[in-house]
Amino acid sequence: MIEADLHEVYGIDIGDRRLMRARSWRWLRVRVFGLLSAESRLSRHFAPPDKPSP
Repeated sequence: MIEADLHEVYGIDIGDRRLMRARSWRWLRVRVFGLLSAESRLSRHFAPPDKPSP
């Protein structure tokens, strides 16, 4: 879920080992937390849309 969101929202390919080794854990953490405020799978997981009342 996070891997797909990072690619879709930020264009980050975490499968690129050179890129990921060149970045800090803080850099990744900031982007993962950013997914919580973006339209993403991760944000929908933790804050699903309200279901209409029957």
